[in-house]
Amino acid sequence: MVFSDLFFLFAFLPAFMLCYLLAKAADGHESTSNTFKNTILVSFSLLFYAWGEPIYVFLMVGCVVISYMAGIAIDKMRKRAKAALAVGIGANLLILGIFKYAGFFAQTLCDLGLQVSVPKIALPIGISFYIFQSISYLVDVYRQEAPVQHRIGNLLLYISMFPQLIAGPIVRYDTVAKEITDRRVSQQDLAEGIYRFLIGLGKKVIIANQLSEISDQFLTNGIGNLSTLGAWVGIVAYTLQIYFDFSGYSDMAIGIGRCMGFHFKENFNHPYCCNSITDFWRRWHISLGSFFRDYVYIPLGGNRNHQALNIMVVWFLTGAWHGASWNFILWGLYFGIIVMAEKYTLLKVHSHIPAVLLHIYSMLIVIAGWGLFYFDDFTHLTVFFNAFVGNSVNISDLPAMSALTDYFWLWMVAIVLCLPIRRWAYNGTTLLLGNGTALQGMALWTARIAISLVALALSVALLVGATNNAFIYTRF
Repeated sequence: MVFSDLFFLFAFLPAFMLCYLLAKAADGHESTSNTFKNTILVSFSLLFYAWGEPIYVFLMVGCVVISYMAGIAIDKMRKRAKAALAVGIGANLLILGIFKYAGFFAQTLCDLGLQVSVPKIALPIGISFYIFQSISYLVDVYRQEAPVQHRIGNLLLYISMFPQLIAGPIVRYDTVAKEITDRRVSQQDLAEGIYRFLIGLGKKVIIANQLSEISDQFLTNGIGNLSTLGAWVGIVAYTLQIYFDFSGYSDMAIGIGRCMGFHFKENFNHPYCCNSITDFWRRWHISLGSFFRDYVYIPLGGNRNHQALNIMVVWFLTGAWHGASWNFILWGLYFGIIVMAEKYTLLKVHSHIPAVLLHIYSMLIVIAGWGLFYFDDFTHLTVFFNAFVGNSVNISDLPAMSALTDYFWLWMVAIVLCLPIRRWAYNGTTLLLGNGTALQGMALWTARIAISLVALALSVALLVGATNNAFIYTRF
């Protein structure tokens, strides 16, 4: 089950909302107790996860049990807290290693000439996200940045919460620890949450799904006779698609969480407005970047000791986190090398270079990087990059030209919506109507209502009869 699915929108979500409202009444409107609401949230979260993979619910619950016991041990045995932390993290990483990387390692050994059995293990949806959240809990408890969770049901809620379970953002335990047991929902929370959810739905269904048809046409179905223009059209379409797909999911997750009183942190900040690759990675998948910074990079020594090595370790792990395939490893190292090189070159003279040149440089690097990310078949990867740099039979062809003209308005809308439109709109209304005035508030809320209704209507219309609708990051 995915958010951009008619069953989720018109069956699962309304059923959850009804039960959640009844649970809220049972908890008491003026009470900060969340016992019944949390029970409903856990129940629906487990149902949501079990919908596609019932057996793997037990794996996730097993991870919760391991993390719960390790957290209790860390809290009660402070002299042996580091050992308990190591055991808890090690057990979680072992589970991740078995289910995500065992087949990859075995196949690599076979490719090197060693005859080993290659296990066929299906990848549980969202395992990379909930394993990292388990690690976040253990580290935050060890550092005493958040209290240990004595109720296993509350820890299960944190790890299994369906809004962010299968594709993030990676919610740090210290961010929501208090809200698990003590939260309220204001009218503004509800309004902001609904608006944010519908914006994310529109990003996914109206923009990302349409762009996927273009990227698939050239990068998957047309890879055998790819022209140079086709390579560029396909990878730029994918560049836009993956942004609207993933940021759309994050918006929907943040929106649902806000409607329940949870305040998840932002996961994107207009990444395609970047002026360096370092800047890009401060804006893209912020929750993953902050996780590796706080739990890997800084503990390794950060900027103090072996900075270059620390950067490459982080980026190797970043690539590996995205998938058990060599193209993801290369993708991570590619960006690691560039980020490290920028620290010693570009960032030292950054202020003396025209902003437009910095932006062009950054986007060329990013677009080429998505080429590495897209292809796990190295034959197709080679074909793509040959065409990408102009080494193809045809520089241009009719399908590529048609993709530019037939989808002209989709291209324009996607590019414009990569810009900070919301901030510009606020600044514009402030200039015209005054800051914080009733007229400005009315104008902004009217615009939000109109945008929400249009996004919902168009998304539902496009979803009727649609087939393939999965989010890209659910496979990680």
